[in-house]
Amino acid sequence: MDQKELAKQVKLIIMDVDGTLSDGRFFMLPNGDVIKSFDVKDGTGIIFAGLAGIKTAIISGKSSEAVKKRAEELQIDDYFEGATNKSIPFNQLLEKYQLKKEEVAYIGDDIGDAEVMGMVGFSAAVGDAHPLIKRISHYIAKRYGGRGAVREVIDFILDVQEKWPSIFTELKNSKDADDILKKINS
Repeated sequence: MDQKELAKQVKLIIMDVDGTLSDGRFFMLPNGDVIKSFDVKDGTGIIFAGLAGIKTAIISGKSSEAVKKRAEELQIDDYFEGATNKSIPFNQLLEKYQLKKEEVAYIGDDIGDAEVMGMVGFSAAVGDAHPLIKRISHYIAKRYGGRGAVREVIDFILDVQEKWPSIFTELKNSKDADDILKKINS
């Protein structure tokens, strides 16, 4: 099956954080606090996925208040942090949403993502992913992690599922349209 046919089945998009939603760099302040940066384009893609009825989840090997806050802000459906074995939350998500593996996409960048990427129906690598991750991916983004790669993958899924008309209708008719547009533009 080609990548478009695989992407047509996606009902849940799972994302890694460091190197995927962020560029993998962080700044440590003298008090030990950590600052990460996120690309607004990726956030917009996540919001569009939600408007299209596609569930979203983060599975991260680390814990971070900044990531937790960003997940809440974007209304990501499920957030797992400190996951040393990412297949455990993956299986919990399958059960929670009564999904088949073929209905799940995973976007990652490094070896810690490989196991789950091998289990899902549609796996995607950011443009600067580890070569092994690129080899096992159905889709390789041109954009890098933390630089719009997640948005590129989500746009691809929304394109093949022909979801754009429903997204624009949802935006037009939503009583929360102003709030949604503020999130998109921030």
